[in-house]
Amino acid sequence: MEQGSQDRNLPASERKLRKAREDGQVSRSQDLSHLAILGTGALAVLSLSPILFEQLKVALAQQLSFDAETMRSTGTMMQRLGDVSLIGTAGCVAFAALIGAAAVLAAVASGGWVASLKPVMPDFSRLNPLTGFTNLFSKKRLIDNAKMALMSAILFAIAVGFLRSGMQEVAAMLLQPSPAAIQHLTQWITSGLGLMLLVILLAALVDVPLQSFLHKDQMKMSHQEVKEEGKESDGNPELKGRMRQRQRELSQQSSVGAVPKADFVVMNPTHFAVAIRYDEATMGAPRVISKGADLLAMKIRDVAKQHSIPVLESPMLARALYANAELDQDIPSALYTAVAQVLAYVYRLRAAMRGDGVMPTEVPQPFVPPELDPYSKTLKAAAV
Repeated sequence: MEQGSQDRNLPASERKLRKAREDGQVSRSQDLSHLAILGTGALAVLSLSPILFEQLKVALAQQLSFDAETMRSTGTMMQRLGDVSLIGTAGCVAFAALIGAAAVLAAVASGGWVASLKPVMPDFSRLNPLTGFTNLFSKKRLIDNAKMALMSAILFAIAVGFLRSGMQEVAAMLLQPSPAAIQHLTQWITSGLGLMLLVILLAALVDVPLQSFLHKDQMKMSHQEVKEEGKESDGNPELKGRMRQRQRELSQQSSVGAVPKADFVVMNPTHFAVAIRYDEATMGAPRVISKGADLLAMKIRDVAKQHSIPVLESPMLARALYANAELDQDIPSALYTAVAQVLAYVYRLRAAMRGDGVMPTEVPQPFVPPELDPYSKTLKAAAV
């Protein structure tokens, strides 16, 4: 069972791919890099070598010219040597810059730009021979080795065929004048290089999507990893429950300021207090605008008395409203009748205090469905 749970058969999540990218783990195509380096190098040699050779030719002609003035000023020999060295160095720097830019662009094209120093940091776990031996037989390593063997065989076969077909022409160059022989040799080498680059281009077209597939396959996750990532992303359920409870408590404490707007407060008589407000013009049903337990319930009661808000004792209704109604939300429909009975009593009470009616004699004890009363649920569970 443990082995099955660790099977990596689920696609990698965006979070894991993003973390792997931050660690420098992205798909890179070596064949694309080889194509960029060899192709850019070949183009640089073909385009820059005539200019470089012309400059060196002029410089050498100046270096090999000697006269009486040159013999008297021997210090100019070092200056001439510096000029020739500067030309050669400039050519090498230009060639290296083009090759380096091509290598960087090829890496960015295959895997995107990644600014991370983690891949170059020392990792002593790589010195473990067991881990290295295991990596030799990984899926990615086996596919890369098979691809390299196939590429080597194809290039070797093409090279043998190319050399065999052009060997007679190369031998015939010995009978040609030097300029013509050099030009013919350059064309022959260029055609061979172009054929090799064509093979590497075809390999790169296959290798780029292949490396992307292997990278995603390597990043696959097991069911256990998905669950652990979900916990890390969403947080521990118990901790989230405690946070929500704390947020509710803070919200209830801040709701005490709304008590003066209530129509009445129902209590249990000391453990719970719930303030109810109903405006027929703007509300579809009565709403809970404040509620609390223990000390907060006492605070709600005191504020209500300070503002002459009726405070009624109805334990079942108070418990049901506290447990099932949310702040600033309509009360549950199952409690409409119970709250309506209390509201009717409050309206008659207010009318009597204004002198518009008879003072009600009995405080209503509205019916509350037992399934909404937490205390009734507790007694039922204990009886079972």
